[in-house]
Amino acid sequence: MLGVDEFAFRKGSTYGTVLVDVEAGRVVDMLPDRTSETFADWLRAHPGVEIVCRDRATAYTRAVKEAAAHTLEIADRWHLLQSLSAAVEKTCHQHRACLRKRIEDEAPDPPEPPRMDLPLPGLPATQMVERTRHRHEDVHRLVDAGWTISAIARRLNLDRKTVRRFRDTDLDQLLASARDRRPAGILEPFKSYLNTRFTETSGQVSGTGLFLEIRERGYRGAVRSSASTSPPFGPAPLNPSGPTSRVLARSPHGSCDHARP
Repeated sequence: MLGVDEFAFRKGSTYGTVLVDVEAGRVVDMLPDRTSETFADWLRAHPGVEIVCRDRATAYTRAVKEAAAHTLEIADRWHLLQSLSAAVEKTCHQHRACLRKRIEDEAPDPPEPPRMDLPLPGLPATQMVERTRHRHEDVHRLVDAGWTISAIARRLNLDRKTVRRFRDTDLDQLLASARDRRPAGILEPFKSYLNTRFTETSGQVSGTGLFLEIRERGYRGAVRSSASTSPPFGPAPLNPSGPTSRVLARSPHGSCDHARP
């Protein structure tokens, strides 16, 4: 079994032919060029070759047919794989439209990303909420220490009914009640949030939009109530690029809107 392939004396300029005993795995000869005539002369001088393993070069095929017609020609493994990959690539290129359509038809729908329910931004704790929390802690600390209702009332300067309510009511219920109370106006717990939103948007936010935002965050008043305070959350900060920012005011129709300076 004779392996035949070309090699370069000088790449791109001068080439020769290497002849290999495939079964023994050794070079048996090297020819000065890669022409069919030179290889045919070698085959005539060396009869007995039964199989020629070669590449796709037509010169070697012509030499075998001229000098050793009885010899079986086969392609080497590397060139078989190269030819196969070229054929597959050509076929896929010719049928790329139908292949793409089939892939799109069979591809499963991408799964929907899991829903993430993010909590609404919490309002900063108001003074009343903090006072309720501390009072609840003080009352229960003294109750746990064995103090009576009257003694706790005198110590904390509270009414006995107030002490009893803080003792018997859950903290979450007390905090909810504190948030709903209006010692300084219904918008008091939301002033910090409104001020921040107004500053972030440089005043470019509607009163209705702010009303909807604070309603999602626990505001229980009406639109008219949120518009009746002028301004509802204190003086607006100065706009560094222009005149004083707009502030919320009551529109002639009793709804929140911008009031330009």
